[in-house]
Amino acid sequence: MKNIVLVLLLGISKMVLAQDSGIKFEKSNWNQAIQKAKAENKIIFMDAYTSWCGPCKSMQARVFPDKKVGDYFNENFINVKIDMEQGEGPAIALKYPVRGYPTLFFIDPKSGKIVNQALGYKSTEQLIQIGEQTQQKKKASI
Repeated sequence: MKNIVLVLLLGISKMVLAQDSGIKFEKSNWNQAIQKAKAENKIIFMDAYTSWCGPCKSMQARVFPDKKVGDYFNENFINVKIDMEQGEGPAIALKYPVRGYPTLFFIDPKSGKIVNQALGYKSTEQLIQIGEQTQQKKKASI
């Protein structure tokens, strides 16, 4: 019995550590995320998802918790997750329409314009590469 409890505790500890090492998504509303991005002079990374989307769930479980992805995105972007069918999602979808899920938007908080976007599941390497391309676009526009 002690071994079972120990194994369960170790498993839970690993899950908690994985959650702490990945992308930190803002818990605020859209307008607060925009204000934070402006104040920190960062682009907004928006994961536009739905609750029923399989690739969205896979990215949530496999890609977003990755330490390398988290380190890069937490340093360079203000990260938000928006369920496009709930809460603020439908209103945001009017401004940033999606063709499929997930759609990964990189948005300039000052102009509100899309700097870069990607459609569909992306691996950790692909997501970092897209983030790097976005940073290059931002630097080129300055």
